[in-house]
Amino acid sequence: MNTKETKSKSKKSTFKKELLQWSVIFVIGAGLYATGYHTEVIGKMQSVLLYTGILQPDTDASVVHGDKADYNMALLTLDGERTSLSEFEGKTIFMNLWATWCPPCIAEMPNIQRLYDDISDENIVFVMASLDQDPQKARDFIARKGFTFPVYSVLSKPRVYDSSVVPTTYVISPGGDIVMEHRGMAKYDTDDFKQFLKSISSR
Repeated sequence: MNTKETKSKSKKSTFKKELLQWSVIFVIGAGLYATGYHTEVIGKMQSVLLYTGILQPDTDASVVHGDKADYNMALLTLDGERTSLSEFEGKTIFMNLWATWCPPCIAEMPNIQRLYDDISDENIVFVMASLDQDPQKARDFIARKGFTFPVYSVLSKPRVYDSSVVPTTYVISPGGDIVMEHRGMAKYDTDDFKQFLKSISSR
């Protein structure tokens, strides 16, 4: 066998291997997309970035964010009961706008769960507000993941929370001031952020 024939066979073999690899990747990708798990896989990958601690929310309590909270926000509990953000007026509110179709939302949820587990102050409440049009999607997702923080479906969203980015997280003071607005995913289960929440609650 001459050199040209050897090179030709080698190229064909390499091409077949690459074609097989890309075919496998395509099949896996198509399967994940078809089952809806592609969002969770991407979210898992993005969660690695959060572990680096690079994405931190602004916890400078001296910064004036300027907006007043609007408590006229209709919500639906996982049990299907109607409620409102006004139920938590006078408390410090950690409110996260998220959706099951949003990989960054899924990426930050484990660290929000850890934050929720570590905060044992009845004056600090969590509102994980799903933007999914079908509330059942949020119910199924939370049940599958085993998260225990309070989850609600948003029935009406006031303009002050009309962020173009999902996730967006707000911290509302007991006096009704929006003291933090963070657009995009972030790492919240840090000592600095826990202290920030407690300092807002004690004002």
